[in-house]
Amino acid sequence: MQDQNIKEIVIVGGGTAGWMAAAAFSILLRDPTIKIRLVESDEIGTVGVGEATIPHIRYFNQLVGLDEKEYLRRTNATFKLGIEFVNWGQVGDRYFHPFSPYGVNMDGIHFHHFWLRHIQNPDAAPIDDYNIQVLASKLNKFAHPQPNLRGSPLANIEYAYQFDASLYGKYMREVAESRGVERVEGKVVEVRQRPEDGFIESLKLESGETVAGELFIDCTGFRGLLTEQTLKSGYDDWSHYLPVDRAVAQACELAGPLTPFTRSTAHKAGWQWRIPLQNRLGNGHVYCSDYISDDEAYDTLKSGLDGAPISDPRFLRFKTGIRKKPWNKNVVALGLASGFLEPLESTSIHLIQTAIARLMTNFPDKIFNERDIEYYNDRTLAEFEQVRDFIILHYCATQRTDSPLWNHVRTMDLPETLRQRIDIYKENGRLYRHDNELFGEHSWFAVFEGQNIRPKRYHPVINHLADDMLEKRMTEIRRAMQKCLEQFEDHAEYLQKRT
Repeated sequence: MQDQNIKEIVIVGGGTAGWMAAAAFSILLRDPTIKIRLVESDEIGTVGVGEATIPHIRYFNQLVGLDEKEYLRRTNATFKLGIEFVNWGQVGDRYFHPFSPYGVNMDGIHFHHFWLRHIQNPDAAPIDDYNIQVLASKLNKFAHPQPNLRGSPLANIEYAYQFDASLYGKYMREVAESRGVERVEGKVVEVRQRPEDGFIESLKLESGETVAGELFIDCTGFRGLLTEQTLKSGYDDWSHYLPVDRAVAQACELAGPLTPFTRSTAHKAGWQWRIPLQNRLGNGHVYCSDYISDDEAYDTLKSGLDGAPISDPRFLRFKTGIRKKPWNKNVVALGLASGFLEPLESTSIHLIQTAIARLMTNFPDKIFNERDIEYYNDRTLAEFEQVRDFIILHYCATQRTDSPLWNHVRTMDLPETLRQRIDIYKENGRLYRHDNELFGEHSWFAVFEGQNIRPKRYHPVINHLADDMLEKRMTEIRRAMQKCLEQFEDHAEYLQKRT
């Protein structure tokens, strides 16, 4: 029987996506006869501005065998407990989206329902007092989880990292090459297809070298050299929901305390990120070109820097959406080649990670079963749509009326999947998590409450609880949070001890 196993994998494009894929394949594909090559050119730059992550990155780092201390040193990383949002509900508002849930679920009901009942008491404490990560963030403190303390908030601390994406890509390259991945330097000048079915057969490089393969991974960024320029996979444009289409990024000197969180500050035509690393602050202004010029956008960014600029501004253009076929024939697109969702919730690297995991689950042989490909594409689309809806919520939940952008997003038509969630929450505070989606109930609640959307009612089942018992429970939870907070240390000092 003819061997149908894939023996030659070609990754086109390096950067974070390409080298993450190479590192993962070098570990998960245990067959030593499989040849993995990555084709990239030193002359072609990478986007490399995404520096904030969500907790799932820790599992990928563990998969590829990274030691956290070395990783922190190698990527100038800091710890991240969540995101602070400024000016999103109304100008002057601030709230946190933490990685960990609020309080403790009770009687099979989510905690936020108990708080929604409790907040009817004018002396009730704010929601932030029920989340250890929000409390720690406000004090610029951090601690690792202590899983041996079952039942304690310290056991379930969720955290991610803020790091230099270009250094992370180089680190992944070292990991991949140490496990046998071959890097091929050169520009692709021709993509050759099989005449009988259009599958990619080989790449011709500027040097004249030919690189043949059986499975190709497209990590060529927005241009999508294989998936779009060659296979014409098509693109679903979501810019009518998420109209920001440009960004300008610039690093500056460190200033102020080293915060264990990313900050997103809404401006009149977009928003600005602030990401603290060990050696600098990463900054960027994401904006809609319909409402502001590039020069004005850069002026807005400069006026919001905490320190002196230490790099030239870098402008980027993008269109929010997803490839209609992230997997097309024998090409799987990863990273920006597969689609783009703005970096508001730091999901870019996560979507690379889950795509790699999904590909491994559905890893093909030379037959390339079309049903597997359809399933992969369906699940990829579902994941992108779920993240898309969560990001749209930040915009449509605003009360701002001070500029055309906010007037547009506040009143625009919404995807039905998001409209249903909003209508249900506004009525009775209920939140649902579908198909183990990325953002859970506490994340949706953080945005709703943070942007001043409070439901008419809470879950009726909790009305059996007497007022004095509810007060006692809420007091005990706050006391436990404050007690656990004593275990946290200054973020900068904590980081210094571990690097």
